[in-house]
Amino acid sequence: MKISHVFTLLLSAAALSACSSDKVEWVSTTFENPWQAGDVESITADAAEATVVIDPAQTLQTMEGFGTAASELSWSSLSVLTDGERETIFRELFAPGVGASFQMARTPIGASDFALEYYSYDDVDGDFAMEHFSIDRDKNYLLPFLKSAQKANPALRVWGSPWCPPAWLKVNKHYANTSTRPLARRFEEMRKRRENMEDTRATGGSTFGFNPQRLADNGLDEDKQIREGTDAFTLEPEYLNAYALYFGKYVDAYKAEGVPIYMVMPQNEPNSAQWYPACTWTPDGLKKFIAALGPEMQKRGVEVWLGTIERADVSMWDQIVNDPNAGPFIKGMGFQWAGKQALPGMHAEFPELPCYMTEQECGNGANDWKGAMHSWDLMREYIANGCQGYFYWNTSLFEGEASSWGWNQNSLVTVNREQKTWRFTPEFYIIKHASHYVKTGAKVVKLSGTFEDALAFVNPDGKVVVLAANQTDEAKPVTFQVAGKKARTATLPANSLNTFAF
Repeated sequence: MKISHVFTLLLSAAALSACSSDKVEWVSTTFENPWQAGDVESITADAAEATVVIDPAQTLQTMEGFGTAASELSWSSLSVLTDGERETIFRELFAPGVGASFQMARTPIGASDFALEYYSYDDVDGDFAMEHFSIDRDKNYLLPFLKSAQKANPALRVWGSPWCPPAWLKVNKHYANTSTRPLARRFEEMRKRRENMEDTRATGGSTFGFNPQRLADNGLDEDKQIREGTDAFTLEPEYLNAYALYFGKYVDAYKAEGVPIYMVMPQNEPNSAQWYPACTWTPDGLKKFIAALGPEMQKRGVEVWLGTIERADVSMWDQIVNDPNAGPFIKGMGFQWAGKQALPGMHAEFPELPCYMTEQECGNGANDWKGAMHSWDLMREYIANGCQGYFYWNTSLFEGEASSWGWNQNSLVTVNREQKTWRFTPEFYIIKHASHYVKTGAKVVKLSGTFEDALAFVNPDGKVVVLAANQTDEAKPVTFQVAGKKARTATLPANSLNTFAF
């Protein structure tokens, strides 16, 4: 077989058939042994020092679900596999009750940083009526991904956000905000400083997985760069209305392809002046655009959410929700990266607005256990602070390869280009520990006790799901007290994530 981890699917359908008399289900993942049935017969009534107390009556937000994202690089990596292999992967990712059971998907509106190259749906300068609008390119990459996901899960919900508008709508007439030329000089200086270090293997001698060898010149002159804190979009009514129409035509075109969009966010990371497709906005700029975008989306029954929020300063964001022209159109909020620090304040100020974690931090391409545990820490933080939806970013990538703009990142699936083999990564199992068991409509449960590395949910059918990590090098007994019933103690393997269903 061409599947590296044959045991990946063994427990998905059975859902841990071995249960104790108390009907406890237990699955455990370590780096060496993912998704293994825990020894429920070893669960005892003995008390441990570490305790998790779960009262299903003490509930917080209601979960909408989990998801991953479409991208051109994801589909291009999956395209080298056979039809049967892709069907197996999408079934494991999206089919209800099978594997990860993702209920939602995010998709870029135009080129993302994990597109093969820059493009938009209308690159004809001055086409304010969007007469040349076309999603034909998406029929080669994004739509095949989304339709494969829909085949596995016909109830899949899809939302979209742009990384940048058509370049002619920006003040510098370029897809990027930052030139690669000063970046290349900086990376060369870093390389020289690091050339005597013993091990640069994890990042290829770069920072956060950036690969200087893939940092091709993006063609932006240095005097045309646009800094964070300024509007890269041309804030004239004709431009704002044209971009709102662009969103409307996108929604219409995707609906015609059988992929309805239920929600859009106006900009991916509006404060990030990147060398790949990007567009910075000030709060005032976003207010103006959302006021134009809202009516176009309202006509189509599509929600507008504020996002993706990637900065920690609440005052940068709450003014947009409170704006009399933009605020009434905002139906939710999306957070990623440093935006997690703004999440508690925004959630407290606007408790009526649902919150998503829109892009899990991407790693450096190592797909190791350290990255997997960071993923778990992020999931725990975002959900504990009010998120109702949780989204991974790169679904699939070629093993060891950087993006078109020079970034190695982690993914749920890696594909070996030469051998045409594939495998699920540790981060796939981390998110599956939640998404396989936590159903749409589940309530997050407020925990107490002495052990904090845990999350708990109560599903609509009353089943209590608890996730608990042991991030130490020694096995750790943990006592679970559920709904005041008798305590049960399980010994969590060293360096593991565990799911219990009571």
